[in-house]
Amino acid sequence: MACTIGVPKETTPRETRVALTPEIAKKLVARKFNILLEAGAGERAGFSDADFQASGVEISRDPSKVWEADLVWKIQRPTLEEASRIKQGGVIASLMDPFKNDGLFEALSARRVSALCMELIPRTSRAQSMDVLSSQANIAGYRAVLEATRYYPRFFPMLMTSAGSAKAAKVIVLGAGVAGLQAIATARRLGATVEAYDVRAAVKEQILSLGAKFIEIDVGEEGSGQGGYAKELSPEAKRKLDAGLAERLKKADIIISTAAIPGRKAPLLIPTSTVQGMRAGSVIVDLAAGTGGNCELTIADEVVNQHGVTVVGISNVPALVPADASSFFARNLQNLLAIHSKDEGGAPKLNFDLQDDIIAAALVTHEGQVRYVRK
Repeated sequence: MACTIGVPKETTPRETRVALTPEIAKKLVARKFNILLEAGAGERAGFSDADFQASGVEISRDPSKVWEADLVWKIQRPTLEEASRIKQGGVIASLMDPFKNDGLFEALSARRVSALCMELIPRTSRAQSMDVLSSQANIAGYRAVLEATRYYPRFFPMLMTSAGSAKAAKVIVLGAGVAGLQAIATARRLGATVEAYDVRAAVKEQILSLGAKFIEIDVGEEGSGQGGYAKELSPEAKRKLDAGLAERLKKADIIISTAAIPGRKAPLLIPTSTVQGMRAGSVIVDLAAGTGGNCELTIADEVVNQHGVTVVGISNVPALVPADASSFFARNLQNLLAIHSKDEGGAPKLNFDLQDDIIAAALVTHEGQVRYVRK
């Protein structure tokens, strides 16, 4: 019997993405997967039910049928109510927010659901094509700069006209992970002068290669943590960082902040005193808004004006580019499916090899057990 993939409509507020696109659906159907999509699931991303039907997808107006599929693909973590709809022994792959302890994993294991947490895909060369954090962060970094241009009342590039000249905007990017590097590249393409800082000294070369200046601040310790992410600094190092950044940030026209520590509240890098010292009309785009914010004045999912400075706190920036964000996410899921399914008798079957490092890392519940250990 062929394996069925179910794709429900996202219910999280402001979520416009969908976990499947007609392009990827066509490839899965060619592999003999059956696909059941909840009616209207792709509309906010620009994909109509007719587009999916043309790719061989069955459209269901009964959401319960979608949740009863062998494998559920989703963007946002399921709610406890949604988890109760997944069939006994089923499989789900989605973002899971593994650091949130609300009983979701226990509820899934009680139904013997095998849950693949997309945030836990290891950052290795082999897993790169499945890394949704990187694919979505790329979009966030790009869009963050466009949001800054929306609120900044001046030009980004230097312009000389018969009516006078305009100086190039000065952009500072905090954090040089995937989102930060894409923000640097986008701001440079728009003609801004760009400086960037990261606690991980190893990223200096990447920053310089994109045409930005690396902000040198000696905090007395290395900031690289497990898996290439930043780690939390000691109080003394944090004090040195705050002192080194404060005056530089006050001179910025645009600040794009992307600093995050997995499982922790976002580090505070832009206190109120710094915002008060910035020029009126300046803009801060805080990509860490969803985890507390890098700016003390950030309000999640709001755009506010504080002391003459616009602070943009959109927590789900990839959802502002839903078509491409959905496409990237669906490809990540498709590539992951390739290593946890195999063809048997002309039809695909789900298969979990716990010796595979990617499966072992991402599979948080399996066969009635919670495999993920919160740190």
